[in-house]
Amino acid sequence: MIVINFKNYKVGKDVLKLAKKIQSHVPKAIVAVPSTYIGYVAFRTKLTVYAQHVDPYEKGRNTGFILPEVIKNAGASGSLLNHSEHKISMKDIRTTIGRCNKLRLKIIACASSLKEARQLEKLKPYAIAFEDPKLVGTGKSITKHKTHDLKKLVSELKGTKIIPLCGAGIDSREDYDEALKLGCKGVLVSSIVMRSRAPEKFLKAVS
Repeated sequence: MIVINFKNYKVGKDVLKLAKKIQSHVPKAIVAVPSTYIGYVAFRTKLTVYAQHVDPYEKGRNTGFILPEVIKNAGASGSLLNHSEHKISMKDIRTTIGRCNKLRLKIIACASSLKEARQLEKLKPYAIAFEDPKLVGTGKSITKHKTHDLKKLVSELKGTKIIPLCGAGIDSREDYDEALKLGCKGVLVSSIVMRSRAPEKFLKAVS
């Protein structure tokens, strides 16, 4: 599984252009896009589209919040949650997962530590993506710098239906392969695709 987060990317036609490149090389990829672009990408490609965040609110005063029903109607199949750049409380994560489960929206919950991953495991998200914030965008792969923690995460998720993923610093086919060797079922990436002048190089390598 390859999840590509479109953070810090250009707006407009460039989003669709990149999405189509991803579709061409990695058609089964999940792309997490800004909420304003969910429909733009979902209805113009065959990619599985996720929101980058969703809020737990349902009724009442919810102006400015991103409701599960809204992302589903826009074409999303799920959402990232608790990304290192958008941390939220375990209480809100629990409520959000419950709301999304009822709507058959899948949640990839991000964990910055093993302790947080263990807390998330109890909430039974679709997947847990382990990412060390200190390694994000550095080119220093989490597979090399947090090997022990990744092995622990994979071991603890065995016997559950939760998919173990990892992210942070993954920027080559070797890093991707190492993640799979450690037992992860996929990766969450951004910089190697978003900041590259030739994202096709990485996309072709992991296709």
